[in-house]
Amino acid sequence: MKLTVLVDNTVMIGNNLSGEPGLSFLIETKGETILFDSGLTQLFLQNACQLNLPLDALDHIVISHGHDDHMGGLFHLINFYKNHPPKKKPLLTLHPSALAIKYNQDQIVGNMISEKVLDHYFNINRTIRPFWLTDHLVFLGEIKRNLPFENFIPKGRFAKGSTLEPDYLIDDSALAYKTNDGLVIITGCSHSGICNIINTAISVCDQNKICDVVGGFHLLDPSKEKMDGTLTFLSDLNPGVLHPCHCTKAKYKYMLSQKCRVEEIGCGSVLEY
Repeated sequence: MKLTVLVDNTVMIGNNLSGEPGLSFLIETKGETILFDSGLTQLFLQNACQLNLPLDALDHIVISHGHDDHMGGLFHLINFYKNHPPKKKPLLTLHPSALAIKYNQDQIVGNMISEKVLDHYFNINRTIRPFWLTDHLVFLGEIKRNLPFENFIPKGRFAKGSTLEPDYLIDDSALAYKTNDGLVIITGCSHSGICNIINTAISVCDQNKICDVVGGFHLLDPSKEKMDGTLTFLSDLNPGVLHPCHCTKAKYKYMLSQKCRVEEIGCGSVLEY
């Protein structure tokens, strides 16, 4: 499997790419091409062009959750398709709640594309259950939130029918890839808890060894209880390496590096397994 970072908050030195507060990965494996998240704007398309990675032949699009810094780029992908008709209609896999209208105070921070329009351009796979995109790569579905130190405070509200309810982001999910060296876990923001995600991946894949965890760890301003619990969990897990990015502050990357091997990642990074 080859993973290329199209969008992240940071850019690796030595390339001409740009960054933004969002996330998008291009995954290539076994002849399948998967776009994992689409960032906030059209930047993922621009960076893909700079890297000579055409996006007109995607087999899958996976959305980790319904915030606009992870799915805002879908609007721009649709515009791209108007001038560059895709070779096939990609399968868009996500949790059903990822398409709900989400609010942060009075601002919409989630999907603003009608499902009718999305249906026109994508085959939509709404699932709360694990879904295998290939023999080795799985969308984890709804994450089991069993760890007390990762209890989640709602972030904004979401539309449910005609009412607005607290948004616990139950739609937040991730991917897991099975290798001979262990699991590679690919996250968007980890609103459901990076440790909960890892436990779910271990359960779904029936594999305990972790090769790498790549993506947002949602460590922006964690409580002491959450950070201590995360450090203990990861130290006991002893993963091969961590690649935290996007919604992970440098301070907490450093704290992670005191317990585990941590490597840099940003726009233009290429990881191969």
